[in-house]
Parts: sequence; structure tokens; C-alpha cells
Amino acid sequence: MDAVLLARIQFALTIMFHYIFPPLTIGLGWMIFMYNTRYQENGNPVFRQLARFWTRIFAITFIVGVATGITMEFQFGTNWAGYSRFVGDIFGAPLAAEGIFAFFLESSFLGILLYGRKKVSQRMYWFSSLMVALGATFSAFWIVVANSWQQTPAGYEIVTELVNGVEVSRAQLTNFWEAVFNPSTLPRYFHVVTGALTVGVFFILGTSAWQVLKGRHVAFARHSMRTAIVPCFMVIMLTMFVGHHHGHQVAETQPAKLAAFEGIWETQTHAPMMLFGWPNEVKEKNDFAIRIPGMVSLFIGGKFDTEVQGLKDFAPEDRPPVALSFWSFHLMFYMGMWMALVAFLGVVFWLTRKLLDHKVYLWAAALTVPIPFLANEVGWMAAEVGRQPWVVYGLLRTEKAISASVPAGQVLASIIMFSLIYSLLFGLWIYLLRRQFHKGPEPIEPIEGEAA
Repeated sequence: MDAVLLARIQFALTIMFHYIFPPLTIGLGWMIFMYNTRYQENGNPVFRQLARFWTRIFAITFIVGVATGITMEFQFGTNWAGYSRFVGDIFGAPLAAEGIFAFFLESSFLGILLYGRKKVSQRMYWFSSLMVALGATFSAFWIVVANSWQQTPAGYEIVTELVNGVEVSRAQLTNFWEAVFNPSTLPRYFHVVTGALTVGVFFILGTSAWQVLKGRHVAFARHSMRTAIVPCFMVIMLTMFVGHHHGHQVAETQPAKLAAFEGIWETQTHAPMMLFGWPNEVKEKNDFAIRIPGMVSLFIGGKFDTEVQGLKDFAPEDRPPVALSFWSFHLMFYMGMWMALVAFLGVVFWLTRKLLDHKVYLWAAALTVPIPFLANEVGWMAAEVGRQPWVVYGLLRTEKAISASVPAGQVLASIIMFSLIYSLLFGLWIYLLRRQFHKGPEPIEPIEGEAA
């Protein structure tokens, strides 16, 4: 058994399971803020009802997300000692900021949303929903800062120290702001946030469509669908725009990753976009390829004669796993196109006031619920696999980041244990969500004793 491979599988398992929950809380957080804002503006009790119901869904997801996130930080010290030693001086600040400025902001004001409705004014309640949404979004910023530094290191110097008589190199922070706003931070952060918003709005749209199809709480579900359909279209369009900008950054700072995403082997102008194909890493070519000539060059440089660097310019040991990078990127693209279609049709039906008359569309919206979750997962897979063989791009190889003292058998045992625990947590999350959906919203009548 390969300890490096097993450690990577374990981290992928824990991070991918955890990442089911943060995007949903970010997306729901901003929708809850929108509902509270509309209620603050016009006093329509429907928006208060929407805010309260989705706040309960938010809280369930937030609690499970916190529980699943703890294990990741422990892995840095157990499985990735070389990595922790190398980046410790860089990562301490953003991870501390995430806990101090984001997590506590989000969790503190969430308590007001859940338990303070009758104890605070409506204006304070509205402000709390804003703080919850901002807290969830700021949390993502500091995590993206830490991860983006691995992709495009900046604001550091390499120092060498003697540890038990052995020379060990590590990155030492020299400029905090350069490290925070390294070349990939903002493009990646905006892409993460728009991806999270996509999860939230499509979750509201799809679960509400399912409620309509099942005949449960139909009036409420119709209101939820109507409030989500335009945000779905706006967010998916924004996500595509931000993703396109992110692609420019990847082309400039990680050309091997871009080449793997697009299956480009030869450096060339008029580089084609491969809609479908199978990268053959042995023969260094693509099988069964369906291409649009020149489109990668056009998207990256704005003109067809833009030169795009190919994989053959890099030594084989410096190339990412091409097939996995290619397919994870393309699956994200395919799922994005599907969501854009669902959102566009929803807007058409909404404008013609026939949104709820199309049973096929209701089924399409309901079945789309897992798609944005999966798109986020494979998007992160593309980003992280495409960085290989580096754990810190150009500075630290993955095999040098592992904990030498942890045998493969122990890593495998922990993978099995985590798989069982996460299966139980996922089942609990689904059970709690189903119970909440069956229970439905609170009555729409004003509640006696609510603070003015």
C-alpha cells in the first residue's frame, strides 16, 4: 500500500464530504437575507415565513458542516507533517482569521436568527441575517486564501533550518498582504462564492419543485420557487463569467493545469476546445476527440492566434494526471450548461406565468438539486488534481509533504473509520432535512409577542 496515495484519498474523502455543506450555507444565507430584506421593506408575511423555514434548513446544515470540518485540520498534523512544517508560518494567520472573524460572526448571529425573534427588533433580526450571510462568505475567503497560496505562492521566502541535525526548508512569510492577495486568490474566491450561491438557489428551487410534485405545502413551495428562479438564472450566468476570468488566471500562472483541463499536448496557436474525448497519456494524444477549432486560444487571449502551452513542454514527472484533470473539468462544464438551461427555461415559464403548469420542468428542477453540489465537487477536484505533482506549486512536491512516521495501514484504517462516520452523518442530515420538509413552514399568521 502506498501511504502517499492513501493519505491523499483520505484528505479527498474528508474535504469532499465536508464541502457538501459550506456552499449550501453560503447560498441559503444570502437567500435568507433577501427574504428578511423584502419583509423589512413591505411587511409581506410570506417573506417572513420563507426566511424562518430556510433558516431552520440552514441551521441543520451548518451544524453538520462544523462537525465534518474539524477532522481536516487534524490531518495536517497527522498525515501531512512535511506540509505543515513547510507552510505553517503562512497558514497560521488565515486559518486563525477564519475562526475569529468569520466562524464566530456566523455562529453568534445564527443564534439570534434561531432564538431571538421574540427578543429583538425586526431591524436587529434583519441585521443578524446579514451578519450570518457575511460570516459564511468571509469564512470561505480565508480558506480560499490558504488554498490559493498553494496554487500561486507569494509574499514569502524560503529559509533553511537545522532540525535534529538535518537541514529542513520552509516558507517564511515576508509580506502578509502579498500572501493573502496572491495572483489566484480573488479569481478563485469569486468562483467559489458564485458556485456556492448556485448551490443555494438551485436547492431552494429544486426542493420546492419536489414539494409541489408531491402535493405538500404547495402554496409555500410555489412562493419558494418564484423567489428562486430569477436568482438561479443570474447566479449561473455570473458563475460562468467568473469561471471564464479564472481560466485566464490559470493560463498565466499554471499552464500545465490548463493544458490538462483542455487536453492540449502541443504548444500551438488556434488551440481547439475539446468538447469530448479521452486523453491518452501513453501516446500523448486524445482519442475520440470532438473539437471546436481555435476556441481555447480565443477564450484565453481574446484572439485565435493566442499561443497556448501544451503538456509536452513539461517533463512527464511535472504533469498533472491528465485524464482525471480533463474529466473533472469537463464534468463541471457539462453540469454548468445543464443548470443554465434549467434556469433559462424557468425564467421563460416565469415570465409567461406558466412556471408551475409544466410538470416536466418541475421534475427537471427537482432532479437538478444534486447537480450544483457535484459541480462544486468536481470543480475542486480539477483545481487540486491539476496542481499535482505539487502540494505547493513549484515549491513542495506531494510525496515530500507526507508524514513519514504514519504507516499506510493506519491511514487505511482511518479511511474506513471516516467512511462509516460520514455515512452516518450524511444519513442523519438527510433524515433531519426530510423531517423539516415534511413538517413544512410555520403558519403565516402573525405570532403574538414578536418584537416590533
